[in-house]
Amino acid sequence: MNLDLCLHFGELLSYPGERLKSVAASCYQQLKEQQPEAALPFAGFIDFLEQQDFPQIEEIFTATFDLQAICHPYVGYQLCGESQARTLFLMKLKELYAKHDFEIGTELPDHLGVMLRFIGSTPDPTGNREIILDALLPTLEKIIAGIDARDQPYRALLRALQTYLTNEVKTGVETERPKHNGEKELSHG
Repeated sequence: MNLDLCLHFGELLSYPGERLKSVAASCYQQLKEQQPEAALPFAGFIDFLEQQDFPQIEEIFTATFDLQAICHPYVGYQLCGESQARTLFLMKLKELYAKHDFEIGTELPDHLGVMLRFIGSTPDPTGNREIILDALLPTLEKIIAGIDARDQPYRALLRALQTYLTNEVKTGVETERPKHNGEKELSHG
């Protein structure tokens, strides 16, 4: 798994900062080289960034993720709603982060950006795969479905992330699959 791409996506899904355009450009370049099918939807996000001033980017980010409950970028909220299950999920994440000396910053532990930064800074293929399959992919599916407009720029970013993570999980399965007699070993990077 390309940990840098997870870090990039984590930053792009956090509140927009001064590095937004440079991180997006780097992410896009890596996707074009490693996963062209994930770069396709990402191109729409790049176009959006090139056409907008920073205040408009901030406004669209806020309108997308903060003003629509169905699109809140909190994994526990998307999976459990405001419930005791989410509280337990947050506690487990805090324990996991502490175990790996991971600093979450000012966001809640289940923020999509925080979880992607964790994956990007923790080379634990089994644990990361579990987080992707059980938490991130179901959350992305819900948020993408909640964004009405097909041309919404953050929808393009989320589709690119969904494609990237899906491909990474598939590649991991192929790499881990045991060889059978006469079968060549698969080794995807």
